[in-house]
Amino acid sequence: MNTCNSKMSFFLPVRKGSERVKNKNTRPFANISGGLLENKLQQIIKSDMIDEIIVSTNDKLSIVIAKKYSTECSKIKIIPRPEELCLSTTNLQDLIAYVPTITDAENILWGHVTTPLADEKIYDDAIAEYFNQLPNGFDSLISVTEIKNFILNSSGRIINNNSDMPWPRTQDLEPLYEINHVLFIANRNVYSLQKNRVGNNPYLYTMDKIKSIDVDWEEDFIIAEELYKNRK
Repeated sequence: MNTCNSKMSFFLPVRKGSERVKNKNTRPFANISGGLLENKLQQIIKSDMIDEIIVSTNDKLSIVIAKKYSTECSKIKIIPRPEELCLSTTNLQDLIAYVPTITDAENILWGHVTTPLADEKIYDDAIAEYFNQLPNGFDSLISVTEIKNFILNSSGRIINNNSDMPWPRTQDLEPLYEINHVLFIANRNVYSLQKNRVGNNPYLYTMDKIKSIDVDWEEDFIIAEELYKNRK
């Protein structure tokens, strides 16, 4: 567990309704009746580095699922989220500013149930890396997936080729990084003062494609489920 001044809170937003994948948070997933939410709770309660788990929701079924675990895990706090912060039109900055009002933790990890292959080992490793990198001038950490492929702009020009060759080897291209939404870690002051979950100098925590898969569309749900069932 972390010391008092390094308390780590895991903020887990679970909003009712989904426009692209119906009931994606709670519908059965890989034989887990409580779906992606139950899977994520099973993962993060095993973490050695997470001191508090905040389930922020306006969904009655999500509350029922979370309560099943909160009775045995004192780290879990179920906090009903105001409806104005649960709309599809809600400004993300408003939700970010809300987070430090419901926890006294010095550090906040923002994660999602929609990344089912990111387990407690990923979170513990990322948290350890976050604390290791703070003395090096980094003020936050964000999980990313490296892209080494030909990326075009709207004019059809390759934007990540810094060589004189029109078609260099892909491994020689300048790497780009895609935010994979597995985790964001920052001090509470970043949330309160900057209204952001990433600071001015974030450390890029690189992950592989499989563990960083994010369920955003129906086909993502199907692919993630198969990968989860066949994980080693």
